[in-house]
Amino acid sequence: MTALVRLRLDIGYDGSDFAGWARQPNQRTVQGVIEDALARMLRLDPPPMLTVAGRTDAGVHARGQVAHLVVPVAAYSAINGTMPRRLAGLLPPDVRVWRVSIAPEGFDARFSALSRRYVYRVCDNSFGVEPLRRHDVLWHPRPLNLARMNDAARRLVGEADFAAYCRRREGATTIRELLRYEWARDDRDPHLVLATVEADAFCHSMVRALVGALLMVGDGRREVEWPAEVLAARVRDSGVNVAPAHGLSLEEIRYPDDDSLARRAQETRRVRTLNATAGVEQQAAPSHQGSA
Repeated sequence: MTALVRLRLDIGYDGSDFAGWARQPNQRTVQGVIEDALARMLRLDPPPMLTVAGRTDAGVHARGQVAHLVVPVAAYSAINGTMPRRLAGLLPPDVRVWRVSIAPEGFDARFSALSRRYVYRVCDNSFGVEPLRRHDVLWHPRPLNLARMNDAARRLVGEADFAAYCRRREGATTIRELLRYEWARDDRDPHLVLATVEADAFCHSMVRALVGALLMVGDGRREVEWPAEVLAARVRDSGVNVAPAHGLSLEEIRYPDDDSLARRAQETRRVRTLNATAGVEQQAAPSHQGSA
């Protein structure tokens, strides 16, 4: 039997020219590009398969993406310590693997994660976005009132059914715990507004829908109470404008200490229901994806 080793990869990418993370036929994807580079470097056919913490959609960026893969020990040992440098020579300039390490026992990039933290960047300067930032900052030509936005955001924090802010997937739960949702202006640029959104996981389109709802509060088109009213309805609201992808970046995946990794992965695989004392033992919905 071939001896295997599980590796953790820390990854960053500019999502502008990718059709999202997940490999798709005849599409340029982050997963496909990295897996093909790994196959060349490790001389593996078929390419090794990556399991990722958050499957970002087309146009979404990442600074703190995490993935894992399992490869033969012999293939890894032959290039141990040189993988990031070798990958830099094989990968295109819009994706980088910053670190490769042997994963602790029980580590699963997707299921072991405690939370995902995203940042959405918005410019409310009436003249537009600084040209060098046009690929990662959304231009919102109306001035934003952050006090109103933070008041509305606080009402959304906690565990709830976020069906109103998600694109439903058959068999997937939309119950999530929103741990943090805050808006602040950048200290160096008074027109640059940053939304920090952190949750245990995100369902499809949840981050950008939350951002879109709060932009409408910030520019006065909706009342402060409206986003929480939408959440309580638990149905998709056509009044919620999903924010464009290019302003969104996955910044950090947080994990427990090594001794708790396997237990966390087991807990995450339980599908949650509100006010339930026990979950159903089955595969959970993909831990997001946070975009769309």
